[in-house]
Amino acid sequence: MTSPFDGRVRAGLAFEDVILSKYLSRRFCTAYKIGDRCRRRFAKIRRMGERRESKKRETRQRISDVATELFFAHGFEAVTLDDIAGAANVSRMTVFNYFPRKEDLMLDRQDDLKLVFFREAIRTRPKGQSPIAALRVLVGKLREQKHPFARFDRHTAGFWRFVAASPSLEARLRELNDEAAEGLAIELGGPKPDGVARLAAGMIVLTLRTARQDAVRVFDRAGSAKKANAVFFALIDQGFAAVESLGAATQAF
Repeated sequence: MTSPFDGRVRAGLAFEDVILSKYLSRRFCTAYKIGDRCRRRFAKIRRMGERRESKKRETRQRISDVATELFFAHGFEAVTLDDIAGAANVSRMTVFNYFPRKEDLMLDRQDDLKLVFFREAIRTRPKGQSPIAALRVLVGKLREQKHPFARFDRHTAGFWRFVAASPSLEARLRELNDEAAEGLAIELGGPKPDGVARLAAGMIVLTLRTARQDAVRVFDRAGSAKKANAVFFALIDQGFAAVESLGAATQAF
């Protein structure tokens, strides 16, 4: 018996998410008496989907890399989306599909900028561990891994210096900071966070922003990545301590 989806598979329509989530089961394959052939077909669809997603990630990264190179060479405001599309050998619409805003081409690590990993650390922390303790553990791990978030050198200093020089990039960064604060407030205070949760979330975001800005100043003045990193982590520690004190004083978290 022919699977009711065979024709659509051959037509190449992207419905594999529905199939894989709902129909890739022993019951479905047995019902249509196609057993191994059914499972092989859906395994092939899954591989096709994985290759497509991999290609999308590669295209997105290539566009971002090309755009960043052009921005540094000519200035953010001077580079157009047409310039980027031409240099990346894609259409203008493709650039828009991956990056709805020009600023996002430069600020492309948006999960990091929205502090998604901070929110996950608070949400998944062990029972009995405070939110700030969870964030201290996370920052320590990121530092050991030399994650871009927790590493200061001439490249990261140059990146943040470039962002600070552009009003439009700074404005977009503030929007991302606001999103980060909102997400943290929800993790700290629930779906409808109160003023204390929002204050604590804002303090965390401000801590990171201030630490980054001060680290850039130290690096520009002293030319030392070691000193810049020391300042960066010292300010984070001080900011976390302030949030911890707020939590203890209000018994909010």
